[in-house]
Amino acid sequence: MRSFRDFAEITQRDEMLDQHTWLKVGGPAQFLVRPRTRDELVQVVATCHEEQIPVHVLGSGSNLLVRDEGVSGVVLQLGSAELGHVTVDGNRVRAGAGALLSHTISESVKAGLGGLDALVGIPGTIGGALHGNAGGKSGDIGQFVKSVDVLTASGEQRTRRDEELSFSYRQSSLNELILLEAEFELAPESYDLITHRMRKLWIMKKATQPLVFQSAGCIFKNPRGMSAGLLIDQAGLKGTRIGHAEISDRHANFIVTHTGATARDVLRLIDLARSKVSEQFGVELELEVQIW
Repeated sequence: MRSFRDFAEITQRDEMLDQHTWLKVGGPAQFLVRPRTRDELVQVVATCHEEQIPVHVLGSGSNLLVRDEGVSGVVLQLGSAELGHVTVDGNRVRAGAGALLSHTISESVKAGLGGLDALVGIPGTIGGALHGNAGGKSGDIGQFVKSVDVLTASGEQRTRRDEELSFSYRQSSLNELILLEAEFELAPESYDLITHRMRKLWIMKKATQPLVFQSAGCIFKNPRGMSAGLLIDQAGLKGTRIGHAEISDRHANFIVTHTGATARDVLRLIDLARSKVSEQFGVELELEVQIW
């Protein structure tokens, strides 16, 4: 039986997570573990289960707020080449959960396959995108999924097919501890047509979102039939600053951080936005960003 000490070569203790998240705030991970292969990842998870060590999974950190106190237990970072591979076979694309969504889109477009290009400009990894069914007005990632390989908390591997999966607005039925790999079915299209669509989407995003700042993307889900950003704006909070964090003056559903910001600054802005929108409009905002 292996013990957690056997993974010292791929483990860092008390690694600060602020440099691993887009908001650039947050405390340390008790253990940051970077598995190199799928087998090694399975062994780490099974050992943590056996020793009752809590496990968190870190993608690119684009949709994550880590508290200043940090995270106890193991934080898994799936950034190795094997866990982040992307391959194309006909109209099927297979991508490891650690693959960046942007890289997966790029590889599919180069192969003349349309569909995932609707997600251009959305940060994060394939695993995070699948878990939260990333998307926008042009489509969601879930509509292209054929299968997903998953890993349970006990270290058991399974494959979930499209017929047993369900995706809805910013959520999915993929509730296993770790997503390992996904297969997408896309449609052959003209490279020029796909890139033209992508350019239009990029122009729209650059015009409306604070892409040059440190942020975690949208903080809140849009309530049904409403815009969270518009509600926050109408509550008079656009540009509001607490400490070194502020509600973006470009898009009120974004919180941006500046040098010296803390997770507490961001949390106070989240609480302020929720309370003001609830008080003025009777709408309870639901978080889209994850908080550890």
